[in-house]
Amino acid sequence: MEKRPYNIFFDLHTVSGIVLSVLLFVIFFAGSFSFFRDEIVNWERNETVASKGAIDINVDAALDTIAKKYTLYGREVSIHKGYDERRVRINVSASIDTTNKEAGAFLYMDTKTFQSHDYISSYTLGEFLYRLHFFAQIPYPVGYYLSGFTALFLFFIVLTGILIHWKKIISNFYLFRPFAKLKTIWTDAHTALGTIGLPFQVVYAITGAFFMINIFLVIPDVLFLYDGDREKIYEDLGYAHPSFTFEHQKLNAPVTVNAMVAEVEHKWNNFHVTEVHIMHYGDKAMHVIVSGELERATRFTGTGEVTYRASTGEIVHQKDPYEPTTYLDGVKNILYRLHFADYGGYGLKVASFLLGLLSCFVIISGILIWLEARNKKNVPEKKKRFNNKVSNIYLAICLAMYPVTALAFIVVRFLPADLGTSRQPILYSVYFGSWLLLSIFLSWKQSNFYINKYTLLSGAILGMVIPVVNGVSTGNWIWYTMTHRHFDIFIVDALWIGLSLISFYTVYRLKSVKPSPGEEDPSAEDTIEPPAKKSPRVVTETIL
Repeated sequence: MEKRPYNIFFDLHTVSGIVLSVLLFVIFFAGSFSFFRDEIVNWERNETVASKGAIDINVDAALDTIAKKYTLYGREVSIHKGYDERRVRINVSASIDTTNKEAGAFLYMDTKTFQSHDYISSYTLGEFLYRLHFFAQIPYPVGYYLSGFTALFLFFIVLTGILIHWKKIISNFYLFRPFAKLKTIWTDAHTALGTIGLPFQVVYAITGAFFMINIFLVIPDVLFLYDGDREKIYEDLGYAHPSFTFEHQKLNAPVTVNAMVAEVEHKWNNFHVTEVHIMHYGDKAMHVIVSGELERATRFTGTGEVTYRASTGEIVHQKDPYEPTTYLDGVKNILYRLHFADYGGYGLKVASFLLGLLSCFVIISGILIWLEARNKKNVPEKKKRFNNKVSNIYLAICLAMYPVTALAFIVVRFLPADLGTSRQPILYSVYFGSWLLLSIFLSWKQSNFYINKYTLLSGAILGMVIPVVNGVSTGNWIWYTMTHRHFDIFIVDALWIGLSLISFYTVYRLKSVKPSPGEEDPSAEDTIEPPAKKSPRVVTETIL
């Protein structure tokens, strides 16, 4: 590559990377824990889920429970299992019968006790971290679009990084010089680990951008191809259920939905029902749509659906999951499977978790490369101080997430299960409050070495406390959950023990780096306390 294009790509890679570094770190760090969203939820509620994937609820009993609170005639009722937890999501629409003025509702229902919960009282740390990784705590749609465009620019950052290192990408992958100057050390680590995580980052850049900003892809079609008919385009994209004419005549006999669910469960091998959607409940036009998917080991993407006319029990529509998948369904399902990494068991989840944390390290090394590249004698002192402050603030915000997340796990273990609407505000206050205070404190210290060492050390200590707190408060010690095969609880404790051990070892190996003979020591002036109006103390480190 010629010098001018190289410099352009290099500057674009550097500027976009440093501007988006904090946002990308939050996405990858929270996203890494999001791979275990369901396990964190079950760990927090001290529940285990025996049946993975299947809806596993007595639908008729659930409908009877809902009917005690709402008049269901003429409504659409959707019972959906989106996650591997004991609660299912239930949507109850407003009734098409104009004599029923009750509003619609959304609730969660326990599949064992049939107890109902609203969204706020069901809020968990697993849900919090999952939503944090696409900035859902920022009012909609700002947070969604911010995460989507950040993911889009991540692809741009990865692409420019490939172009920069293309000629030496293989040779530099095997190059690591731990005793060279700091910029060389961080560059070697950044290049090698960035290459390892390259496929992972590309997949999540593309799929993340698709999920968060796909509305921009839909708008031109809505305006020009569908004449503003949004419902029609969603129907063609397969996101809408079929419509049936309401007949205003009540059914003479109750309908047993459980029989339909059981029939569909046994209709295809290795098929799990995940959703039951009822149209025009209690009317002669009532239809029941039972849908689900094949096990991942059977087929990577295979969705099936059966639509029954409730009054006669006849099948009016059927979609066989073993039939060739349409292009549209294939694209949608593959993007979901790739993004959620739910098709390979715990092995794939752990690998994705580690690759997510590796991407966090690549981001941190990029910040330190940026700092060291500007820590030269010809750089004005005022600019050096500014660069140091920027790197301190960036590292403080990013690395503070580790001990703060560990602290949140400890706090939620002590929160009562019946907090109701107070649960979400308490979780927000604990996480964001401690994150803010710790970030301010670490920024004030003005030492990258201090930030790295003590965030790792505090996170490791708190991480080791998590399994102990869980065992004391619930009796679910890690050896008990392992022997009784409660893997959704065991995996959370095991992850924190593993992270803590790695962090302790890293802290043990942290040392200040001395440059090779003849090289400038970028931290030579930092061995003594700087006088007034001098650049703040900056100590950098590496893992030897």
